[in-house]
Amino acid sequence: MMKRYRTTKALLTTLVLITATLAATAQSTSTTAEDIAAIMTKYDAVGASVAVVKGDEIIYNQSFGFRDLATQEPLENDDVFRIASISKSFVATGLMQLVDAGKLSLDDDVGKLIGFPIRNPNYPDSVITLRMVLSHTSSISDKNGYFTLDTFNPEKNSDWAKAYNDYAPGTSYQYCNLNFNLAGSILEKHSGERFDQYVRKHVLEPLGLYASYNVNELDSMRFATLYTYDADSNRFIASPAAYRSPSMALKDYKMGYSAPIFSPTGGMKISAADLATYMTMHMNYGVLGNTRILSKESARTMQTSVPAGKGYGLALQTKDNLISGEIMKGHTGLAYGLNSAMFFQPQEKFGFVVIINGSRTSYTDDFPDIHRDLINCLYRHFVL
Repeated sequence: MMKRYRTTKALLTTLVLITATLAATAQSTSTTAEDIAAIMTKYDAVGASVAVVKGDEIIYNQSFGFRDLATQEPLENDDVFRIASISKSFVATGLMQLVDAGKLSLDDDVGKLIGFPIRNPNYPDSVITLRMVLSHTSSISDKNGYFTLDTFNPEKNSDWAKAYNDYAPGTSYQYCNLNFNLAGSILEKHSGERFDQYVRKHVLEPLGLYASYNVNELDSMRFATLYTYDADSNRFIASPAAYRSPSMALKDYKMGYSAPIFSPTGGMKISAADLATYMTMHMNYGVLGNTRILSKESARTMQTSVPAGKGYGLALQTKDNLISGEIMKGHTGLAYGLNSAMFFQPQEKFGFVVIINGSRTSYTDDFPDIHRDLINCLYRHFVL
């Protein structure tokens, strides 16, 4: 009898501990949701989708608010967003694969890679390299626009010289979208595959991600509507152009030149969870499980700031003022009212994805305050 009593008592103790743990977990999740809701209210956010990675696992993935204000449809975890400039890291990942394969070098002259002269007219003897383009230190600017390479092609535009800044290539930093539309075209030209198809085949599919630069490959019913805030009318306005089809432009497509129609600089469409999976690959220096996307050396190169880059590496930046005491790697995105952020800590193996489809956020040090608040909220709940 005594033995049975002790066994029963031990079982009851175990059940109490399990119940307490489950209750604590539920309370923690509830508190997290409450804190996120408070932050969204603070910035009038339409919807938010977040994911937390620890080790190799997504330990938290939740969505809040609306995917569509008109229909009041709630945002779901598998909804897809156009993530804006985080897209740049997919371009750099593809190019580093070509570097790994010996098909090109980061020190190559991008003019030779693309097939027309790319030289800052103020410094005509200075070579603009692929490394400079991927780190925004090329001295190329968006002054002429960035939706086509014609903006700085001397054969297409008599004002091509205006697309350059007045400092020498490699000596200073200026964020420039044209850099990455050029980079996407170089990826296409030297892989022999159309830009969107290359990224799908060599990055997305190996990682098992539902995503694309080409909206025609995705279910439009999963697109989260993006909203810009109009201060004059004090309302949010939908941005359907975020998911515009490239079908018409594809009719006159020129391989190695027309990649900007897919917006390599900002056109990736993906969910927060799938973006977190992609982020985990970079956090692990190019590998996810048994799938290696990049060599460790190339992954480290992407995460390493270049001397003139002000914390920017190759489509990944370093931030030491996002979370107190932590040095984070990642990127942000801003377009059509969307704000996105993907940041990870490769030594401690944790990271965050936060995507907002519309808000009235402010900025501190060129970083959206809503993302800073949400990332620190998730850090407190799941990492500390």
